[in-house]
Amino acid sequence: MNLPGVDAMIKKEMIALLLAGGQGSRLGVLTKNVAKPAVLYGGKYRIIDFSLSNCINSGIDTVGVLTQYQPLKLNSHIGIGKPWDMDRIDGGVTILSPYLKAESGEWFKGTANAVYQNIHYIDKYSPEYVIILSGDHIYKMDYSKMLDFHKDNNSDATISVINVPFEEASRYGIMNCHENGNIYEFQEKPKNPKSTLASMGVYIFNWAVLREYLIKDSDSPESENDFGKNIIPEMLKDGKSMWAYQFSGYWRDVGTIQAFWESNMDLVSRVPQFNLYDSEWKIYTPNPVKSAHYIGPSACIKKSMVAEGCVVNGTVINSILFPGAIVEEGAVIEDSLIMSNSKVGRNAVIKKSIISEWVTVGANSKLGEGEDIKNEYKPNIYNSGMTVVGENAEIPEGAIIGKNVMIDIGACAEDFTSLIVESGKSVFKGGVAE
Repeated sequence: MNLPGVDAMIKKEMIALLLAGGQGSRLGVLTKNVAKPAVLYGGKYRIIDFSLSNCINSGIDTVGVLTQYQPLKLNSHIGIGKPWDMDRIDGGVTILSPYLKAESGEWFKGTANAVYQNIHYIDKYSPEYVIILSGDHIYKMDYSKMLDFHKDNNSDATISVINVPFEEASRYGIMNCHENGNIYEFQEKPKNPKSTLASMGVYIFNWAVLREYLIKDSDSPESENDFGKNIIPEMLKDGKSMWAYQFSGYWRDVGTIQAFWESNMDLVSRVPQFNLYDSEWKIYTPNPVKSAHYIGPSACIKKSMVAEGCVVNGTVINSILFPGAIVEEGAVIEDSLIMSNSKVGRNAVIKKSIISEWVTVGANSKLGEGEDIKNEYKPNIYNSGMTVVGENAEIPEGAIIGKNVMIDIGACAEDFTSLIVESGKSVFKGGVAE
């Protein structure tokens, strides 16, 4: 494909655009200071590692990562792309942030606008095809097979889909297809879905076709500049060749506290639902921790995952400890995630909680006790019985904390008005909600 006025440096058959700029507000305090794709997952990974690893395992060596919300930790994590073998001169990984134009700055207005703002980056490689990916899903997928399907059907756009339970279908973009997979209708989060084929947020487009639609979409003042709401419906309306590529493996959208916790728990179930250690399909990530973990003589670990650099002298059941976590003697952790460099004091008890990085849980404290009452501050986020503690927080010794409690980033002993925090309550840094 040769576009008018485009002087390609290096021609690539297909490049990837990875959408990683969303706030991820449904993850609450976990994404208050960090983009959702940079949230820790599965013992030593970050969520974005899965899409990046899929790319290099699929033979895609040119990836543009579109960032916007709280990008610092994400940018630092990706660096020059070395863990994914993407530290290359002719392609590799490139961080693409909203940039200042001569007259003004312009944030990405939507998923389609984010790609539109980076047309120049894509044109540089003059690709035949572009694959658009979300940076916040957990799955392993060979995109080269999807590309073969795209070519075989002479498709203008191919959308990867997965069957979901009917009762969950209204949460997704739903593809209605003929028996051969040809898409005839797209419903964005329908109240009454006609099928259960949910979009996975993985799209392959012929670049020449997508380029034309992105420009047209940008020129439309009524558009929300979104792939699901605008680009895909417009292409269907114009009779473009659009096909659904059915995926049958493990895939989770970890965009809510409950889904995030469940997906992590899938890793430690009696029959793990997702294999992190598949030698044929490696998941790559930077791994700065070199020391082995230490399991003390008084420790008891059942059905759990313990990462490098951890020190365990207590009891850990059906839980995941991230690098550098410390569990002191007599502490009991159950159905919980303890993220990097957090410390659980002597005789503390933690049940069904998510503890962020660099948290100190005081001795003799208890988390996850009491009734399952929705959080008063954000009932739509903290409503599944999970207590969530933000990074750098300090839980006082002897504190008793209920279910669906949110402890703010950096909250310390002075921010607790009482050692008893009832279910559904919150503790804010400085005592005041932002």
